[in-house]
Amino acid sequence: MDELQEFERYLAHLGGGLGHADRQAGLRGYCAGLMSPLARKSVEPMAAHLAPQATRSRHQSLHHFVADSPWSDEEMLLRVAQWVVPAMDFQDGGWWIVDDTGFPKQGIHSVGVARQYCGMLGKQDNCQVAVSVSLACQAGSLPVAWQLYLPKEWADDIPRRDKAGVPATLQFATKGQIALAQIKHLMAQGAPRHCVLADAGYGVETAFREGLSEIGLAYVVGVTGQVTVWPPGHAPLPPAPYSGRGAVPKRQRLGDARHERPLSARDVAFGLEPHEWHSVEWREGTNFTLRSRFARVRVRAAHREHLRTQQRPQEWLLIEWPEGHKEPMKYWLSTLPEDTELQRMVLEAKMRWRIERDYQDLKQDLGLGHYEGRGWRGFHHHASLSIAAYGFLMAQQLRHPEDAGKKNAARGEEPALPTHYKPRGSPAHAAPRAIVHHEFAAAYRRSLAQDAAQMPMLPENEQ
Repeated sequence: MDELQEFERYLAHLGGGLGHADRQAGLRGYCAGLMSPLARKSVEPMAAHLAPQATRSRHQSLHHFVADSPWSDEEMLLRVAQWVVPAMDFQDGGWWIVDDTGFPKQGIHSVGVARQYCGMLGKQDNCQVAVSVSLACQAGSLPVAWQLYLPKEWADDIPRRDKAGVPATLQFATKGQIALAQIKHLMAQGAPRHCVLADAGYGVETAFREGLSEIGLAYVVGVTGQVTVWPPGHAPLPPAPYSGRGAVPKRQRLGDARHERPLSARDVAFGLEPHEWHSVEWREGTNFTLRSRFARVRVRAAHREHLRTQQRPQEWLLIEWPEGHKEPMKYWLSTLPEDTELQRMVLEAKMRWRIERDYQDLKQDLGLGHYEGRGWRGFHHHASLSIAAYGFLMAQQLRHPEDAGKKNAARGEEPALPTHYKPRGSPAHAAPRAIVHHEFAAAYRRSLAQDAAQMPMLPENEQ
């Protein structure tokens, strides 16, 4: 079976970054387990599925590989990208997509768990949250950076950090700061300079947007209607005249007149004329052509103007206000070039929803949220391996799009996502896509069973 041979080559490529030959078996078994038709893809059920006659020893081996073995998650994700990115077509554009995803948890001991917003539940609850950056093209996307968000109560609790194995050098950082650091690291490694997409959870952070501009990356990021901007005809007052005494005033001022104060994005939308709104079509994946009403205007972001000596550069405020709605539905700020066509800008703004499909596939089909350990290393190892399994399937789908319809031919009857689950920002009619090929996974499991080399109970000579 050519696909099995390709998978073996893929695992050999990934295994080159594990640092120890004994870890190859753990990689093969764990990825095979993640692609199997199991309702729960934690270590114990995967071990029972892979080795029914030797479940205990296989459980110990897989647990050691994911929870304790000191291989590099960064190196794993880099090697996944090296395999997948050559299959991606960037002729129609490329994007960096920033997002986070939550994992509901009970108790207080799992690393990073706290009461915070959980997108899977759509509310504040006890959960872990991870921040990611994905590389996307029109046909597919892949997470290339992944880090658990550590709430401040965790970052400041040294005994709890030590027990969970949180790196001593890790300091508290907001999700926006984590994402910006991930992007800067990718750029330092020579990654392509694509436009950055993010939702309002990141876009409302002035420091996040300014950080992207400082490293020369364009962005289309969601904001709320409360974000303030300087639309045409509005501007802060220049510094006060010098009185002849003390330091020369250099900071801008806010005046009392309406045109001397910024407006909320919502007020800007309500002030636009009917002819400034346009019906625009865009395609959601390959399933639907969608239409809505949009307007855009050149603005300058407004934030702490009294501390600045000059105005910020102009950028686009893009607004979506569907027909029949009482008020606008979404807002974006964008530093795409001034001559960018409206339809193209809408397409780029909407492209962020591709990451929601990734998370849906990773959670529903590849066990991203099924890790039951409590430590920092295990949490990140499990995520890296889920992304590694996903990367192979995504590369196959990109290289052989004609086979995409066959991927679910032999799907098991494992439960789908909870019926109340709706990825943040996804339209209600976003159709699922077939990513996992369970017939292939079953064939690979049989190949593992025929392998004469048994996995050791614990790898020897760990470095």
